[in-house]
Amino acid sequence: MKLTNEQYNIINSTGDIKINAVAGSGKTTTIIEYSKSRPKKNKILYLAFNRSVKTEAEQRFGSIGLDNVKVETAHSLAYKNTVFRFNYNVKTQGYKTYEIAEILKLRRRKEKHFELIAANHINRFVNYFCNSKVKKVNELNYLDAVSDPLAFEFVKKNYEYIEKHTREFLAKMDKGEIEITHDFYLKKFQLSYPNLGFEYILFDEGQDASPAMLDVFLNQPATKVIVGDSHQQIYSWRFAINSLESVDFRRFPLTISFRFSQDIANLAVEILKWKNLIDAKEILPIKGTGGKESNKLKATLARTNLGLLSKAIDFVTEKSKPQTLYFEGNVNSYFYSEDGASLFDVLNLYNHNHDMIKDNLIKSMNDFSELEDYVEKTEDTQLAMLVEIVKKYENDLPRLIRLIRDSTVENKNDAKMIFSTVHRSKGMEYGTVFLHNDFISQKKIKRLVDKQNDVPIDVAKINEEVNILYVAITRAINNLFIPQHYLPTSFPKSASIKITGGETEERDFNNRKKLDTFRGRDIHNKSYSIDDVRKNHPDAYKAWLPEEEAKLLSMVKANISINDISRSLGRTKGAIVNRLNKIFGR
Repeated sequence: MKLTNEQYNIINSTGDIKINAVAGSGKTTTIIEYSKSRPKKNKILYLAFNRSVKTEAEQRFGSIGLDNVKVETAHSLAYKNTVFRFNYNVKTQGYKTYEIAEILKLRRRKEKHFELIAANHINRFVNYFCNSKVKKVNELNYLDAVSDPLAFEFVKKNYEYIEKHTREFLAKMDKGEIEITHDFYLKKFQLSYPNLGFEYILFDEGQDASPAMLDVFLNQPATKVIVGDSHQQIYSWRFAINSLESVDFRRFPLTISFRFSQDIANLAVEILKWKNLIDAKEILPIKGTGGKESNKLKATLARTNLGLLSKAIDFVTEKSKPQTLYFEGNVNSYFYSEDGASLFDVLNLYNHNHDMIKDNLIKSMNDFSELEDYVEKTEDTQLAMLVEIVKKYENDLPRLIRLIRDSTVENKNDAKMIFSTVHRSKGMEYGTVFLHNDFISQKKIKRLVDKQNDVPIDVAKINEEVNILYVAITRAINNLFIPQHYLPTSFPKSASIKITGGETEERDFNNRKKLDTFRGRDIHNKSYSIDDVRKNHPDAYKAWLPEEEAKLLSMVKANISINDISRSLGRTKGAIVNRLNKIFGR
């Protein structure tokens, strides 16, 4: 492979540097060539983002005889230097909320499920601390990591309690009284101030760096190289930071993508320019020289699990012939939250079948409204997604999940279609990519800007949402199928970029504005049980008939109040909003 001038500039550089590499620009090849050009007697450490990248890098470095390069992830390095030394036992899957409540003997209070809500925040505070660079818990303000109003209110009211038990939980791990988490031994490693003993250290995916590991990296007496793409930062919810913007190293760009064509490169740049609507950003040009690879893989990418499962369900139910599909990250992982709750647990709660619920946290809820309240007070986004999926598909779920599982193959090369959220597709590439319509759009950003005097804009969050769409677009090699409302105005036609049919944001906007008038805290903070609902609204959980939907839509169009619609149809306000969500794909 012929190297570019940009790559040669990096290889010939000296001192600490940072490399801002656009998607598909051959950053791994550049790092390998950089390492080859260094004296063989020098020891080099390459810090890979995850285990799969580590394995691939080991193979590539090994195949050219670079035995002076050691490949590790942040956690594998910390594990070797901490777990064995202190004789710790590791909690492989992490702690569930109810386990933390039991370990700390958290007691119930008047507020429903206080002990579980507090345990959830204690767990997040522990992770927040372990991923930070600070030495003590009280150097952090956990409220900085909480955004939902109900969750913020709960934490603010109980801050001393949460902080106290956060320190207690950390102390128990430190003393070996309980198993430690992966993030804990990373923090322990950072606070040991290690000298890693390498002449060169290469830090990959620097746009999503753990502050704890970054602190270790920056304190090494080695030549330091950070490589990443500022516009691929998509893990801030894991408390990662963009080190490319925080370190004062000499900067080198990699702007030539070998993955896709110039048309896809132009689209990616135009999408990134949306950031300038809220915050001026430097957008590097991208030169696309790819798009010629014979890659037959087809992938559907979505922003959320809900959006992805919706597309997978459409795929397996709308085709006349059986279809094969593959899920990045294992199909079953999309049906569970990290805390252990499954879609079936949530569905059983929805149907009031407590005896069939396996997860302790879900079992502790008296009804579905309590779970919704718990989700809002904890900002548990994964559990929230399970709730939304159950509300959308209700009792069709078991049949649909069975159909998806029966259609799933083990090898992605055997699949007619690959399904993945953008986060799970990071680092992947596919011949053809189909985008779902659940990403942020330019129109939505403009609406937020128009309303910023009433509702402040979360700039970092909007920037990350744009990054997620950018990452999705840049997974494509040859062809990209994209909903109309993601294409910038007057974007030229392209043989490699095709507009998909179906709902568009433009068409739904007026309907969604009417739907938004029905949304309020009164719907979600329900004080009644499902038994009450069945008594007062006997039709609440019956399947919707086409004529009922038609009547519902006509009443919405006529601006009939939700209370009157509820009385007319004999259904709860929540059921009506959920049905409108399903109709409008929201």
